[in-house]
Amino acid sequence: MKVSVFRREHFNAAHRLFNPEWDAATNEKVFGKCSLPHYHGHNYELEIKVTGNVDPATGFVMDLKVLSELVNRTVLEKFDHRNLNLDTEEFKNLNPTAENIAIVIYNILRPHINKEQELKIRLYETPRNFVEYPA
Repeated sequence: MKVSVFRREHFNAAHRLFNPEWDAATNEKVFGKCSLPHYHGHNYELEIKVTGNVDPATGFVMDLKVLSELVNRTVLEKFDHRNLNLDTEEFKNLNPTAENIAIVIYNILRPHINKEQELKIRLYETPRNFVEYPA
């Protein structure tokens, strides 16, 4: 019997959507105000979903305190109050779109989650715009 548990976290970060192979006009056409050279920020809401069997000894799919500590240590300490383009290795050469941020977070967390459990990341860039990985 599989059950899903969720942990919601929050972080603030700045970024700029920009393809260095394009000129300024093309970047502005594709990314709009998100391509402005002085960056902009978001208050990201992050949901982590872990799905698996309930451990008969603990009654947990995963201890949510352990998940919270993992997310804080491996994700929030890297990205919270940072400029993703300038302050992080993960986005030095990767456009920090919501899609790419979700994939990066998944790849950071996946090695730390039991292989028999499913992991899904949902990232809200705004209250109305969010992405989910894997789809």
